[in-house]
Amino acid sequence: MIYLVSYAPSLYIYSHFLVSQAKLLLLIIIIYKSTHKRIIKTLLPSPISQKLHLQPQPTNGWWFLPSILSFHLLTSSFIPSMASFLQFFLFLSLSHLLISLSAASNEAPQSYIVYMGKSSNSHGGDAEVAESSHLQLLSSIIPSHESERISLIHSYHHAFKGFSAMLTQKEASILSGHEEIVSIFPDPLLQLHTTRSWDFLNMESGTLSKLSFHHNMSSDVIIGVIDTGIWPESPSFNDHGIGEIPSRWKGVCMEGSDFKKSDCNRKLIGARYYKPPKASTKPKSISNKKSHPIILTSSPRDSVGHGTHTASIAAGATIPNASYYGLAQGTARGGSPSARIASYKACSLEGCSGSTILKAFDDAIKDGVDIISVSIGMTSIFQTDFLDDPIAIGAFHAQQMGVMVVCSAGNSGPDPYTIVNSAPWIFTIAASNIDRDFQSAVVLGNGKTFQGSAINFSNLTRSESYPLARAEDVAGAFTPSSDARICYPGSLDPKKVKGKIIICFGDGSNPRRIQKLVVEDAKAKGMILIDESQKGSPFESGIYPFTEVGDIAGFHILKYINSTKNPTATILPTKEFPRFRPAPVVAFFSARGPGGLTENILKPDIMAPGVAILAAMIPKDEEAGSVPIGKKVSKFGIKSGTSMACPHVTGAAAFIKSVHSHWSSSMIRSALMTTAIISNNMRKDLTNSTGFSANPHEMGVGEISPLKALSPGLVFETTEEDYLLFLCYYGYPEKTIKAVTNKNFSCPKSSFDELISNINYPSISISKLDRHLATQTVTRTVRNVGSPNSTYIALVHAPVGLEVTVSPKKMVFVEGLKRASFKVSFHGKEASRGYNFGSITWFDGRHSVRTVFAVNVE
Repeated sequence: MIYLVSYAPSLYIYSHFLVSQAKLLLLIIIIYKSTHKRIIKTLLPSPISQKLHLQPQPTNGWWFLPSILSFHLLTSSFIPSMASFLQFFLFLSLSHLLISLSAASNEAPQSYIVYMGKSSNSHGGDAEVAESSHLQLLSSIIPSHESERISLIHSYHHAFKGFSAMLTQKEASILSGHEEIVSIFPDPLLQLHTTRSWDFLNMESGTLSKLSFHHNMSSDVIIGVIDTGIWPESPSFNDHGIGEIPSRWKGVCMEGSDFKKSDCNRKLIGARYYKPPKASTKPKSISNKKSHPIILTSSPRDSVGHGTHTASIAAGATIPNASYYGLAQGTARGGSPSARIASYKACSLEGCSGSTILKAFDDAIKDGVDIISVSIGMTSIFQTDFLDDPIAIGAFHAQQMGVMVVCSAGNSGPDPYTIVNSAPWIFTIAASNIDRDFQSAVVLGNGKTFQGSAINFSNLTRSESYPLARAEDVAGAFTPSSDARICYPGSLDPKKVKGKIIICFGDGSNPRRIQKLVVEDAKAKGMILIDESQKGSPFESGIYPFTEVGDIAGFHILKYINSTKNPTATILPTKEFPRFRPAPVVAFFSARGPGGLTENILKPDIMAPGVAILAAMIPKDEEAGSVPIGKKVSKFGIKSGTSMACPHVTGAAAFIKSVHSHWSSSMIRSALMTTAIISNNMRKDLTNSTGFSANPHEMGVGEISPLKALSPGLVFETTEEDYLLFLCYYGYPEKTIKAVTNKNFSCPKSSFDELISNINYPSISISKLDRHLATQTVTRTVRNVGSPNSTYIALVHAPVGLEVTVSPKKMVFVEGLKRASFKVSFHGKEASRGYNFGSITWFDGRHSVRTVFAVNVE
């Protein structure tokens, strides 16, 4: 097993060493930049951190401790005994391999992003002048005999300045010292975070007055979707009943080999695609897997389905009688059916180039979108810095230009510190289920039936059963039972498997899709997966018989096998179970906070439906086994992920923007956050997938309620000055901040991380409250958007032992007085150690304005 300790805590990467099946514990310590040495002390036990002599060696942007330090760590008294010489040898070899591989890559050119801060011209300046300047900069460092590399992959010159190009690490290092350059970093490979939901949200809000707002709604809200492209023929993108394209729209509908300008309409008003860089940087790993380049077709057309699905969730037209081969039957629609869509194809199935995402941001801002929806993110274990994150950079400049950015939180849950897209200028979304479930029954030979979770269109029936076997009992020769148990590739013997229903186990290391392919390839009749953690998120297996059960059902199935000489079973096709309870529930896969880069901003912000969501899909007729026999290819699909939760909030934000066109991005975010739902359809507290009460690091402030958010009463406005103060408190030098913002801004003399808690955010997070010191106080300012004459009273809900005081306890608004401030003081002398969660609610008799807090008592 390999443990990596990085900038974000709680990082585990698993690796199998099949040498006498011994488990090898390796400690490799990675420190990102010398300025973050202090981080290591918070991540390691004090005996280890005290012995770290930080003498880093630069390797491609990362800093690796020398192998001599590795030796010192291994032989020190604070490392558990590792007597095996083999383990010691492998450790040193692996350390040298990491450094050698990284050093070898230094000479090979790869794609780098060169970020140069905010554009000096709000209109973007002259593109040709900017590109000429960037080329001149390249020509100053690239040798003349390699002049073919003096070219740009992408040039950014509208909302922000910069470019991407093929550079060696030495050239990048030289460029990093240039006075105009804010940051330069390898082009990262980012990953995609992959009907009834809107009705469920409206029902849970307890508000049925949506029709009263329709006469005020505008159809001029434009949503930019940065994703895998779009399938324009989908009925979700028809423009029936939609007026002319807004005159402020400056975008284009690019043509391609399979995409014409006529494919755009008054709903789909823009479509762009990009050529990927020659190479994008995948995170360094100890893997022998070959790196796959990003393949983007020369067309805005979606060949994956992800972009089509997310776009239709946000703003798809109303389509009656939609379903996925009869499942999830109903009316499909987006959160804002009247909104316009602009598609920016920056991703493929292999992932998304960071430099291309930045170009899409720059174009979307220039084109005139109101909201940008991004169901993409860095891998949580490789988060480094806000100014080395393409999404954080693009989103910062978007908010500067008045464009809201909504992003998925990531699918790396349920461990803490796994959240991505956590910058305060990003609206970060967690995922939940809705009140609908898809179940596939297992019928045993003894007649007992157990419901599992799945989406399958199996043709198996109750009338015939098939031999039932555990995967480890049909393992291939010389295969460890631990590998066969999880149906690892190559672990099963096809001769033993053929014709049987195989039971596999889930442990998080082998994805369900791989397990299903392994079993199917071995000619098994079907597969039962025992995995308590993921059963709440149904896996789609097409026509192949598959179902997933939890630990209790799994226990009874295994007991039946052990007590029967010739056990048999069958797997029935999926049935839909409406009015499922409890809902919403935090999805198992949804990434958790606190944020790895700062814990003084509460993340995620909010939760939205992201489990088994029906929405538009590309035709899948070429995919073997995906279409039920006798059925036509479906125009819709069911997918799960924070990728699906993100466009729900995008659609809700567009809906609010269509009614309150003058509201800023932070006002819309605040309205959604302070009116969020905090109870499920059983009228109990929201829970996570294990059945325990969900906390704000799992669900943010709760589940979105778009209708309630139309009338929030009070809103928290997070201004650009708040974001500038955030950059100061986070530790960026004034020179960098001035370059990023193009403003002559001076940081307060006292600037440190804990002050981040004081920016005017709709939630409160304090990363460290010393129980032995005085109280810590934060200030918030609200704006009244309700009745001009109103009085709000504060109600505090705090855990036992944590003293929370609000001052003043009453806020009075009158005509002409729209803003008021209040202070919240926290004292943790009697509080339990660790994070304490609670809320402050301002109530005027009609509106409940709820602010969630998370306070870490030490």
